[in-house]
Amino acid sequence: MGDSKEAGAESPPAGAAARGGLSLLSQGESEESSAQGSALFLGGNEVKSRAVVKYSSAPPRTAFARLEEKTDLKLPPANWLRESAKLGPAGTTILGNSKKSKPFSSFGMAYDFIDSVGNDVDVVSDSENIKKLLKIPYSKSHVSMAVHRIGRTLLLDELDIQELFMRSSQTGDWTWLKEFYQRLIDQKWQRKKKSKEHWYQKAILSKFLYYSINGDGAAQPVPSAAEQQESSSSDQTNDADGASWPAPFEMPSSVSEDPSASSQENILTKSKKIKMRSLGSEPLEPSYIVGHVASAPKEQNLTTLFNDGENSQGLKNDFVRNILWTFEDIHMLVGSNMPIFGGGRYPAVSLRLRDNNKPINVLTGIDYWLDNLICNVPELVMCFHVNGIVQKYEMIKTEEIPNLENSNFSTKVIKDIAQNILSFLKSNCTKEGHTYWLFKASGSDIVKLYDLTTLCEETEDKYQNPFTMPVAILLYKVACNMMMKKNQNKKHYGTIRTLLLNCVKLLDKSRHPQIIASANYMLSELFQLDEPKKEESSESPLNENSDESYSEEEEEMPDSDENGSYSTSSDPSDDNKAVAIIKSVGELSVPEKYKSIHQIRPSCTFPVCHDTEERCRLVLSYVLEGLKSVDSSIKKESDLPAADPNTPIPLKYEDDSTRGGPEGLEKQMALFLDKMGSLQKGNYSSQSGMIPGSWQHKMKLQLILKSSKAYYVLSDAAMSLQKYGRALRYIKLALQSHDTYCCLCTNMLSEVLLFLSQYLTLCGDIQLMLAQNANNRAAHLEEFNYQTKEDQEILHSLHRESSCQGFAWATDLSTDLESQLSVSCKCYEAANEILQFSDLKSQNPEHYVQVLKRMGNIRNEIGVFYMNQAAALQSERAVSKSVSTAEQQLWKKSFSCFEKGIHNFESIDDATNAALLLCNTGRLMRICAQAHCGAGDEFKREFSPEEGLYYNKAVDYYLKALRSLGTRDIHPAVWDSVNWELSTTYFTMATLQQDYAPLSRKAQEQIEKEVSEAMMKSLKYCDVDSVSARQPLCQYRAATIHHRLASMYHSCLRNQVGDEHLRKQHRVLADLHYSKAVKLFQLLKDAPCELLRVQLERVAFAEFQMTSQNSNVGKLKTLSGALDIMVRTKHAFQLIRKELVEEFDQPKSDESTPAADSSPSLNREEVIKLLSIFESRLSFLLLQSIKLLSSTKKKTSSNTEEDVLKTNKQIYSQLLRAIANKNATLLERIDILIHLLDQLARGSGSGVQ
Repeated sequence: MGDSKEAGAESPPAGAAARGGLSLLSQGESEESSAQGSALFLGGNEVKSRAVVKYSSAPPRTAFARLEEKTDLKLPPANWLRESAKLGPAGTTILGNSKKSKPFSSFGMAYDFIDSVGNDVDVVSDSENIKKLLKIPYSKSHVSMAVHRIGRTLLLDELDIQELFMRSSQTGDWTWLKEFYQRLIDQKWQRKKKSKEHWYQKAILSKFLYYSINGDGAAQPVPSAAEQQESSSSDQTNDADGASWPAPFEMPSSVSEDPSASSQENILTKSKKIKMRSLGSEPLEPSYIVGHVASAPKEQNLTTLFNDGENSQGLKNDFVRNILWTFEDIHMLVGSNMPIFGGGRYPAVSLRLRDNNKPINVLTGIDYWLDNLICNVPELVMCFHVNGIVQKYEMIKTEEIPNLENSNFSTKVIKDIAQNILSFLKSNCTKEGHTYWLFKASGSDIVKLYDLTTLCEETEDKYQNPFTMPVAILLYKVACNMMMKKNQNKKHYGTIRTLLLNCVKLLDKSRHPQIIASANYMLSELFQLDEPKKEESSESPLNENSDESYSEEEEEMPDSDENGSYSTSSDPSDDNKAVAIIKSVGELSVPEKYKSIHQIRPSCTFPVCHDTEERCRLVLSYVLEGLKSVDSSIKKESDLPAADPNTPIPLKYEDDSTRGGPEGLEKQMALFLDKMGSLQKGNYSSQSGMIPGSWQHKMKLQLILKSSKAYYVLSDAAMSLQKYGRALRYIKLALQSHDTYCCLCTNMLSEVLLFLSQYLTLCGDIQLMLAQNANNRAAHLEEFNYQTKEDQEILHSLHRESSCQGFAWATDLSTDLESQLSVSCKCYEAANEILQFSDLKSQNPEHYVQVLKRMGNIRNEIGVFYMNQAAALQSERAVSKSVSTAEQQLWKKSFSCFEKGIHNFESIDDATNAALLLCNTGRLMRICAQAHCGAGDEFKREFSPEEGLYYNKAVDYYLKALRSLGTRDIHPAVWDSVNWELSTTYFTMATLQQDYAPLSRKAQEQIEKEVSEAMMKSLKYCDVDSVSARQPLCQYRAATIHHRLASMYHSCLRNQVGDEHLRKQHRVLADLHYSKAVKLFQLLKDAPCELLRVQLERVAFAEFQMTSQNSNVGKLKTLSGALDIMVRTKHAFQLIRKELVEEFDQPKSDESTPAADSSPSLNREEVIKLLSIFESRLSFLLLQSIKLLSSTKKKTSSNTEEDVLKTNKQIYSQLLRAIANKNATLLERIDILIHLLDQLARGSGSGVQ
């Protein structure tokens, strides 16, 4: 009994189909491989028809047996109602075209071919319903069909009013429809019984078919009269009552197998299952509830969806074959039970029994023609009988059927009828999920369309509509199927969303929590949370597709108003309850009378979320609905009491000793890591009593994980907006969701662990930013404490499973800076620890590097915090006191943080940041040195060994930083900064040794040597040549170093006696360094006092040299040199004068004066002091010059010397008068000096060398 994919016949040779012939698809030819379908040509009117058998459970075709004339069909054949390999399951194949279809037959097909529903196919229905619709203009019989819209597909099912109302009188259901029917349509309705003639015709047809299949003569024993009677009555009952509304039906064969079913049914069911899995052209959806969305489980099947007691529905696809039939431009998925035989002129024929006394009419001809067209059968064999006695056989080609005598009809008209009916239905059946009723009363020409869902909603219980559940399930399955392909085509997101929303709208939350939870989860999955920065770009493709973005109103109204072919209530005689009316069936034959777009364009545009928060809020709203459905389905006596959603849930906090400060954090971190370790072993704990592996457990896990992701994205968005309080609130909710997930999870996935690491990393970032923005703490606290009703309800659902306190240590908003920094650090450490599990570190190298960078950064922040605290303690401490224990503890903490941070950066080869931390460690060493420098008596102050130790440590760290960087090219700014700090350290060390010489421990010469070496090293790392913002500082530092070295050598020269070689060396070095200091100070515009002081020291140096000279010529030469130095101080006086003038012009504009420029005015006392010294030294030099020149005049009479003497006397005279004038202002004194220096410069222009 092998199933086979079947076409009507073998394909004839190419070109064999001539005008008037029918070209056929080859057996097994798929829809995809056929570029051109079957085409029927009749009288110049072309009707295109193409049929592809998608599935068949019929046995291999056998030739029909020609019955001998005079065979009495009233007598039963030997094989009647017996099972046979040729028949397939008894009663399924052989009674095919006369068997009554079930009310949900289209749903069974739709479930099996879910890929076609909503997109490719216009209509899904039983072939009998299709034929009934196309015969409407020719037939006076009544038509009653249920119509449902799923995406772009219409599902048509027979709505047997008689059967329905018979049920209604027994059960009380559908009374509203019965009343409505009697009131508006047929006031005298009563059940019509089938005639004896009907049952007689069915019986002889059955016997005829059994005779025809048993033609090989292998007769079987005729059943006994009792068996025959029982079988016959059973067969009739099945035919009559097969549509038993809305009693529980059998399970769909594609969904589950019923172990209690008969072996015969199981054989059929299993064979169908096997065949369906092997179909290549139509992939079937796997049977599971959630669908493969994210990591949802696949192993669940749809069985549970139908086990809802009275609402379970029989949705089996029990057609012998399912055919994808394209009639003109209409694509239909049709179910057919017509028996197909071999044995004619073609490999496939249909067999019909006709009463010879009754001629074939148009209705019969259309019936036969459509059946053959749908099943791709090229020939009809008719057996004529009179009173059950066989008379003759006649063979007719399918394309000749429309031209039979008494049965002429136009295939073109049939095509127009099909197009008009489809357009009418598609234009008016617009609401997805609604049940529409297409009704034509017997003998009437008016066809009406009602919306039963709207009528039903006016009653008390909307779930009286038995179509509700099948429609909802189909909406769900189509959405599931499209979700599986969502990555291939995002333009369907709007359609999926509409399907799911309509599905949820149809279902009762208390009866179907599993589907509602799953649908809401899939709705949340439509919004991409992993692309938080691309809202506009990711959403725009969803709305660019024209097929998706039309609204219903835009499509429907123009069609209705423009054509005016049908109306809702324009005529008083019309039924105002009808959605639309066809006033005369004759209109259906008019070409394009109801022209409309064939593809429904539903209002299913995907919502454009303008920002991340809006998108996440939508996701959370669906997650909340899903959680409510799951929670409502968990029945447990000790269930948590209902919480008021408007009351915030009080959070349990540990006492201060366990949560306050770094020590408490250490304890909580240890507990957290223990928990993470236990998760690897699969521990499970749920307060609500959910069973691991149940659908509630799996669904809640997925929903909770989705909520944690949404809150994470919200937190990230708030972080980028600098709303740190809000960001902390969202990350707290994300971590609470994750904590609940951890409690429920039996096997932690590495992907989920990675999420947790990311959450903790973001939490660390937020805590750090809160620490750095302490001035806005009140606003952050207000944002943190705010909570929406939605968040409260989600949190309530989480509290059903766990206390949600696993991450409380990470999400508290502390007011203490140290605590915030510590929490931030612990977050990063926890994130790093998680990455050690399951080898996540190597799988996610980028995230690992980011975590280590953040760890290094936060440890640097904490180290700087402790270092600054130590410096503050040091500044508050009295000078004479020794270093406190608190300071030393802070140093240790700071040093430890820097050390760990350096290790973090070095482990990821981040040389720049490692260098910065080494630099900070060097600064810490200098603070330690300064702390020791303050200890002891200021009057007996000496440079201590501890200071030297710490300064040398600082130097070591700075040198390590330079080695870490390697070259300046890696990061010039950091390189320059480290060089500057190193130069400063050497300079400070040398200065302290020079100013507070440790003479009690070292000889003067050793100290001078160490000072000189330190100063030269400071110069080495002081870059005076590179143009930068720091260049003036470097020049000032270098000038100061040269000045100090010159002063030191000058002092050595004064105090040294004996070694003439050493004295000469000191003299040369002093002169050299004075010269270099002057050159550098002259480059600076804001150091005139320093320049003046250096020049005065040079003059003093010259004076000291003069004291050791004996000859007047030598002394005169030295004096000339000293006066020349005096003349060169003019530049310094000009700078001072400029500052004084600016200060005088803007006496009250200190704010606008740069600090560097105002330095002379701030050092006015120093200027006066230096000015007085300068005046005294200049007068001394001039006096000595006059004396020496006067004494040499007696011996030599040089005109030049006389001029110099004369000039010097004049200048000396003016200088003495200026000094004597006590009323002169500072500016006037400087002006006089500048004038005198000008004269001196001119007078000594050819002075003595």
